[in-house]
Amino acid sequence: MIDMPLFRHRLTVRFRDCDLMGHVNHAVYFTYMEQCRFALWRQLGGGTGLPGAGTIIVHAECDYRAPAFVHDELEVRLTISELGRSSFTFNYEIVNIQDERRVADGKTVNVTYDYDAGAVIPIPDETRRLLEFGRDRLGRQEGLDGQER
Repeated sequence: MIDMPLFRHRLTVRFRDCDLMGHVNHAVYFTYMEQCRFALWRQLGGGTGLPGAGTIIVHAECDYRAPAFVHDELEVRLTISELGRSSFTFNYEIVNIQDERRVADGKTVNVTYDYDAGAVIPIPDETRRLLEFGRDRLGRQEGLDGQER
């Protein structure tokens, strides 16, 4: 369970997110995590990626805890758990806002990548500072919006 998320992203389950069983399809949770990542990157000053670096996801996982249904309001909570030489790990918790029921947990391992050279690169200083800033704010129990958690 994520007690102090770095970043929170809210979304509403759409009809197209659901499968024939009437609940959110398992693959859609990866899209929810992606939406959260992109919203975080926009807040940090990037566009479709982290400012200062291209990134590639080299590992993604999701554990499903409870079903979500059309029109449910969900919150994706993100933290940074590891920061290496060229990789960093985001952890996600997806929660139904109405009852705080955890519907899924996920993780992505991301590497910084030079698309022109076609190679993994060390995390650039600018990007590392942003990631450390976010991780360190968790220690002070604040999210990126500056609100106490």
